[in-house]
Amino acid sequence: MIVVTGATGATGALNGATVDHLLDRIPADQITVVVRDRAKAQRFADRGVAVRPAGYADPAELPAAFEGADQLLLVSSNDPGADAVSLHRNAIEAAVAVGVGRILYTSHQGAAADSPFAPAQVHAATEHLLAESGVAWTSLRNGFYLHSLDWLAGPWRETGIISVPADGPVSWTAREDAAEAAALILTAGTPLEGPVVITSQEAISFEQVAVTASELTGRNIGFEVVDQQDWVAAQVAAGSPEGMARFTLGMFRAAAGGWFAGVDPLLEELLGRKPRTVRAHLDS
Repeated sequence: MIVVTGATGATGALNGATVDHLLDRIPADQITVVVRDRAKAQRFADRGVAVRPAGYADPAELPAAFEGADQLLLVSSNDPGADAVSLHRNAIEAAVAVGVGRILYTSHQGAAADSPFAPAQVHAATEHLLAESGVAWTSLRNGFYLHSLDWLAGPWRETGIISVPADGPVSWTAREDAAEAAALILTAGTPLEGPVVITSQEAISFEQVAVTASELTGRNIGFEVVDQQDWVAAQVAAGSPEGMARFTLGMFRAAAGGWFAGVDPLLEELLGRKPRTVRAHLDS
């Protein structure tokens, strides 16, 4: 049995899509979703998927939710106010307690304790927990999600310019492609061990995004790198909480440091086709 967490709510766009792909490949009675709100998982229940209630913050609920899992797809917590590593520890310990065969964790490219991007530090710490758990594990290091360009590049369609506090190549990867890849990995005959990188085949900087946007729109879309503190101040003035602005600044700093620059052929090999590109996304 495959047990999937985070298939609804804010993380549902990733793991929910993975469940949809699983349903195309294996019978529904081989899939269980673990959710905090059963009502949000009704579409899966209607298709014959078992639904179990549990949340990472309640360790007592988790063992029963994971019972019988040959594989557990564990989505990372997206609560910015939570101690995500502790939440992940709760889930891993519960999986160990009930004898889960393998844990697959939705990590991120560039997971490292010294990354300027805070989630990368969480992913690195969680991967360490997995390595120490004694359970077989796979960490799906997904590339930076392509849809994030819609807000990270700012309102360039209105302003005619992409203005960022730092720049560097990013292997922008469609979340839909990553979700399909996870389903393919879960249903493959041979498991993948440890960290695996799931990215597009190209790493594109924000400056290159501006060039592509210019080609697609027939307009001259400008590009500039501005002072980082001035950028934070502008984000706050536009209504963003300062904590969120500084969190996002960490992404740009990590990009400038090359943390998201790597590409890997695995995603294309799994999908049997070219992954979605930045050009296709901007043109949609």
